Amino acid sequence: MPSRHPLVQTLLGLRGNPRACVYTEPLWGIPYNLYVPYASLYMLGLGVTTAGIGLVASVGMAAQILFSFLSGALTDKYGRRTTTFVVDLVSWTLPCLVWAFAQDLRWFLAAAVLNSVTRIAQNSWGCLLVEDSDRTQIVNIYTWVYVSGIVAAFFAPLSGLFVGEYGLRTTVRFLYLLAFVMMTVKFVLLFLFSTETEHGRQRKQETRNQTLLQIIGGYRGVLGQILRSPGTLLTLVLMLVMNVVSTINASFWSVFVTKTAGVDPSWIGYFPFLRAMVMLFVFFTLVPRVRALRFRRPMLVGILVFAASQGLLLASPQFGLPTIACSVVLEALALAMISPLLDSMQVVLVDPKERARIISILYVCILALGSPFGWIAGVLATTDERMPFFLNLGLLALAFVSTFVFSRSRSLERM
Repeated sequence: MPSRHPLVQTLLGLRGNPRACVYTEPLWGIPYNLYVPYASLYMLGLGVTTAGIGLVASVGMAAQILFSFLSGALTDKYGRRTTTFVVDLVSWTLPCLVWAFAQDLRWFLAAAVLNSVTRIAQNSWGCLLVEDSDRTQIVNIYTWVYVSGIVAAFFAPLSGLFVGEYGLRTTVRFLYLLAFVMMTVKFVLLFLFSTETEHGRQRKQETRNQTLLQIIGGYRGVLGQILRSPGTLLTLVLMLVMNVVSTINASFWSVFVTKTAGVDPSWIGYFPFLRAMVMLFVFFTLVPRVRALRFRRPMLVGILVFAASQGLLLASPQFGLPTIACSVVLEALALAMISPLLDSMQVVLVDPKERARIISILYVCILALGSPFGWIAGVLATTDERMPFFLNLGLLALAFVSTFVFSRSRSLERM
């Protein structure tokens, strides 16, 4: 029976902060996944070049370094709940308005900086989600977070129809305004129905008489803790690779598919629908089984499948639309396997007392190392629009080798 499925049981059994976070997530995930497939095409339509798109991505990632660095201290001092609410309004409500009325590259650069503040909320919201959760349910909880987001893909074909009827620019401006409304409602509801976590209250009490600089001063000890943990180092490498690969795909996939592979822009909305169907299937069939396996095998398989998807994408100009569809299917299969496991690693392998600061440092390292890649990919795309995806293949090879080597440690064998 469906009600006995472990994912369904997890959803129905959620209480407190996990329920508030998961149940409100579609109000963010639906509008986000509706406009993302068209974001780069929207920029091109307003006169931004492919190099400009890469510059926006790199500026956004560079700004995220600062806010990731501050995220742990702010989350501990002001609490998970309040920090999440304030930062969400700054990093999503305001940028959605800027994007909706954007005119040229300067608007997108400003929105990228505002949106980069979300790195603080990613830390505080993550703590709000998991700190009062049953650790045995972590993977299932993160799976529902992903499910709530990809539900939007079932509406994505409507976006394609509107693009065909009203044009790309008008449709995307409307989608950004829709995101402004729905996301703001989500932030208010989450604040009203959540409470500060137990660890959050403890850290607020401990940091009550400390300045932000004093709290940040404790990062040195936390950094040493990260460097001594093979599991945390592998988590860092995998987060870095997935962050860069996702940024490159988000920035250049639709450009490559339309300009190089010759797909009409009105078809773009159908690919998220296909991706969502595959991911839902994997979430409800394979993911509950993956938890019972050792970490190494599903992660290695996921990385190989992701690499295969990038290879098929590169072959699509010669073999056409079916090849793109197969690439999307493989990408969805890989993401559905990798993402919940990677999120669970951040929970299982991190000291709960120092979670906010450890996650803060991880994000700083990821962004500091990854921020040039958006600009690099943009420059590569100006010479050959296939090159960003060859770069993805190289990064995925790094992830595969790192997983193969580091996953022999005992901390990961227990996952």
